[in-house]
Amino acid sequence: MPVVCILLALTGWTWVWLRESLERNLSAWISTVIALLLAALLFIWAVLFSGWAGRTRLILLGAVVVLGGLGALTLKKVGSVSGTGLPRFGWKWAKHTELAAPAAAEAAAVTPVQALDFPEFLGPGRKQVIEGVKLARDWAARPPREVWRHPVGLGWSGFVVSGGRALTQEQRGDQELVTCYDLATGKLLWSSGHTTRFVEWQGGDGPRATPTITSDGKVFAYGANGALDCLDLATGTRLWTREILGDLKLGNQTWGKSSSPLVYDGLVVVTGGRGATLVACDRATGAILWKSGDSAPSYATPVLATLAGTRQLISFNASTLSGHDPATGVMLWSQDWGSDKMPKAAQPVLLDGDRLFISAGYGMGCTLFQFKPGAPGQPPAVTELWHNMKLKMQFNNASLRSGLLYGLDDGQLACLDPATGDRLWKEGRYGSGQSLMVGDLTLVQAEPGFVALCETTPQSVKELARLRALSSKTWNNPCLAAPYLLVRNDQEAVCYELPLEP
Repeated sequence: MPVVCILLALTGWTWVWLRESLERNLSAWISTVIALLLAALLFIWAVLFSGWAGRTRLILLGAVVVLGGLGALTLKKVGSVSGTGLPRFGWKWAKHTELAAPAAAEAAAVTPVQALDFPEFLGPGRKQVIEGVKLARDWAARPPREVWRHPVGLGWSGFVVSGGRALTQEQRGDQELVTCYDLATGKLLWSSGHTTRFVEWQGGDGPRATPTITSDGKVFAYGANGALDCLDLATGTRLWTREILGDLKLGNQTWGKSSSPLVYDGLVVVTGGRGATLVACDRATGAILWKSGDSAPSYATPVLATLAGTRQLISFNASTLSGHDPATGVMLWSQDWGSDKMPKAAQPVLLDGDRLFISAGYGMGCTLFQFKPGAPGQPPAVTELWHNMKLKMQFNNASLRSGLLYGLDDGQLACLDPATGDRLWKEGRYGSGQSLMVGDLTLVQAEPGFVALCETTPQSVKELARLRALSSKTWNNPCLAAPYLLVRNDQEAVCYELPLEP
């Protein structure tokens, strides 16, 4: 019986890890279940059918009971191992040291520095593509220079940069903060926050969204528990706050509010909850101007786009994709997609020819939609061009260059041709990381913490260099305020000056 059980387990593990259609998270959970089942069967065999001496079996039974009891008394879940979602355990008495909230202080002056702005989630235009910057390819000959490094609070927010100020969101104790650092020195210039803390064992505590900086010096930030703030960029002064979930009596999502504020035409738009999928506030006062949609929201950020000649807000929801009038929120169309039991966090990508690409992990895959104008007074016609499993975005995003899509397919860097749905290549092991395209190069912030510089062409990918930036689980999006690269996780942040070509 033990031999048969072990052979069956080995067969099961082999089947799981050879099936590309099973993503890392599902493969990890199935493999864990197989391991637990194997242990249980071997234990039952040893106690009941092994023929061992009664004293030996009694000692084995007692040892398992004692070890199980000790584990229940001494261990606790302290987050997940990785993006697979498998629990990580620690001692119940172990104390996790967190940064204390900074003392109130007057905002300090910023150090002059030459750097491009990176004012919103995924960079200018939210395209995850940096134009007009040419990174040096040989980091051995011209290595990146570490400018500063320091601890940060919990959370999965990325950095944004404007005018030499670098902003992110952090959890420090019971304070959920927007923090502003001097890009040149890493010195904290100001912080502004609320007494609130989002708690969730699998994803971890703290804020998830990334702030938005506007050209008139305002900062808009969305907390994990639904507080939408408008701050002054120079001083951190809070101009207004709107409790989106509280004021509208909406429930929060399992992994907290993650959408970064979208600012346009005097409005600030964020995701809400079931019955108010999108919520728009007056950017000057914070007053709620409209709410729209009945679907439960997802973890993606709304996208402003023009499809089939109609300017609209695209919302990637828990089980639908919908288009809304940007001024009034009126729903123009809705398309069912995916299961509401699985999260969706990747941004929809607008392609030429009125096409829209969406993707999600957890067995849902990717789809390309075609939009055509509807009859007078009717919504646009939406057609699915193809659907497959060849670019499965978990909570990273795809970049578009020369008509091709580049991103992490279940942890491996991949290139997809949206014209056919064919994947052109897939290489590397980066886990639940993030990526940022810079010319014909791609910076990959890998889940283990390192940053990879990759040459990505339609024909192939080549990893040119690695930078040991961080040393623990990293889900945060990188920020390139060229020549400065800012990366962080829920433990520390670091700024590098990257070598550039003329």
